[in-house]
Amino acid sequence: MAYQNNPKYTGVIPPVLTPRTAEGTIDTVGLDAIVEHLINGGVTGLFVLGSSGEVPYLTTAERDAVLSQIVATTAGRVPVLVGACEQTTARVIDEGARLIGLGADALVVTTPFYAISNGPEIEAHFTAIHEALKVDIFAYDVPVRTHHKLPVDVAVRLAESGAIVGVKDSSGDDVSFRQLLLATKHVPGFSVFTGHEVVVDGALLGGAHGVVPGLGNVDPAGYRRLFDLAQQGEWAQAAAEQDRLARVFDIVYTPDSSRVSPGAAGLGAFKTALVELGIIASNTMSAPMVNLNEAEAAQIREILAETGLLAVAAK
Repeated sequence: MAYQNNPKYTGVIPPVLTPRTAEGTIDTVGLDAIVEHLINGGVTGLFVLGSSGEVPYLTTAERDAVLSQIVATTAGRVPVLVGACEQTTARVIDEGARLIGLGADALVVTTPFYAISNGPEIEAHFTAIHEALKVDIFAYDVPVRTHHKLPVDVAVRLAESGAIVGVKDSSGDDVSFRQLLLATKHVPGFSVFTGHEVVVDGALLGGAHGVVPGLGNVDPAGYRRLFDLAQQGEWAQAAAEQDRLARVFDIVYTPDSSRVSPGAAGLGAFKTALVELGIIASNTMSAPMVNLNEAEAAQIREILAETGLLAVAAK
């Protein structure tokens, strides 16, 4: 697929998990292993300190340590996009400046949260951050966490002004996603990424430039295959690969919802899968989230075996 606007960022940019040891500290060995797993899987970038990285649970010191290590381990092989996740404009600027100093190549910024904003305030928010930091900024549209949808008209104006270079859309609003793709085709270098794991083939068919899949931590090579097949116009094969990845995604439904929160279920499933694949040693979650247990791990193990991932890992 030839993109009309020659986007700067394309491909598979997974949100990197933050592994913890059984004692609860950042697992530095595991973090290096995840980075190598992702890069070897063919990803085109890394999104650090996002929702999948448990960013709201990390202390400032932990955020800095995670980013510094990932930057060092990545060593320029792929760009490192970093979540500057704070409630309001001044706090994002402070956070972003520190993260850029630690090696972030670009920032991923949500609409304001906790603050009750409107469209003009959201537009001013991104504009001020870009003017202050002079770095590539992705708008992260994730209303399930911010409780405010990024308006399409605001996103288009921000794209046209150069305040943002792309949008990571995790809104679940397929209509506005397509509207954004259509309305930004004329903006040179602009990227629109889907944050969904199971409808990536459809998003790419509609013109999306890439995907930011949490499940990409588990199967980065699968998402790279899917992306490449779409680029080649091999849509039937792309759909088949998406179907397999949709089955892998079923791991997030294995935790007991009476014991495990929705947030811990998905991230815990990804971490547990990485334990089963031998990439990290522990599926420990950030407190107060609970860890998945052995019964849940056994179900995940069955899905990984069914979808060929355990066999791949054993080679």
